[in-house]
Amino acid sequence: MARIAHLSDIHFGAHDPRIVDAATAWLEERRPDLVIISGDLTQRARVEQFRAASAWLNRLRAAGLKLLVIPGNHDIPLYDVVRRFAAPLKRYKRYISHDLCPWYEDDEVAILGLNTARSLTIKDGRINHDQMDMLRDYFAPVASDKTRILVTHHPLFAMPIGRGGELSEAVGQHDDAVQAACEAGVHLALAGHFHRTYAQAARKMVERAGGALIIQAGTATSTRLRNAEPQSFNWLHVRRNNAMELQVIVWDGAGFRRASHVEYVRDGQDWTPRDLADAPRIGEIVE
Repeated sequence: MARIAHLSDIHFGAHDPRIVDAATAWLEERRPDLVIISGDLTQRARVEQFRAASAWLNRLRAAGLKLLVIPGNHDIPLYDVVRRFAAPLKRYKRYISHDLCPWYEDDEVAILGLNTARSLTIKDGRINHDQMDMLRDYFAPVASDKTRILVTHHPLFAMPIGRGGELSEAVGQHDDAVQAACEAGVHLALAGHFHRTYAQAARKMVERAGGALIIQAGTATSTRLRNAEPQSFNWLHVRRNNAMELQVIVWDGAGFRRASHVEYVRDGQDWTPRDLADAPRIGEIVE
């Protein structure tokens, strides 16, 4: 079983230091096999924000945790127009990583991160055809029994983001990107961006979307909340490519606690959810 912590939208520069420290302590105690951070490490891509993000990542690495990190649209300068278009991810590469599309593989999972942040779209994301080819090529030799996981900052699909269920924009070149994910045999698609937690089978969102389970992370540490949804991150137990558990770990004002625990089992192209035990009391250890 692979134990994966999925965090997103850290937003150094618009973060709560108490929540950063609590998330760090949670990760150091539970020691996941991999920590995935799906973009927006900074609020405005400023040097001091990247330095803070880098120091935090180095603390996790020093604790012996493995990381897979990708940029988000906030990691591209917004107001520095020259830098935005001439060198949009120069600071990210300097302080975080030169690898904008990282790959991770072990005996149980194969994971590809794709950079969806672009200079022209401001907040929206895009997957280009070179990345679609990369998606197919990287997963092609992966053993059939491994769980194939795609990580992006912007979700592949339109998401319900408002109280009334209004939908967001899908990632740019949506149809071709979904087709590439289908051809690559992606089992799980992880993303962030909207500061909302969400999980749904892709087939229930778009016709002919393949057999992926779509999992959105909320903001882990930012003070920029949507619809008053608290800070949170996802705790995944991936047992095999047709069974996994998702726990949403939520900040309650004093610490992180489990707010939900759902098992997903895939039969053919369908993922069926099943609620597991009630959430533990505040402060109870989550395994």
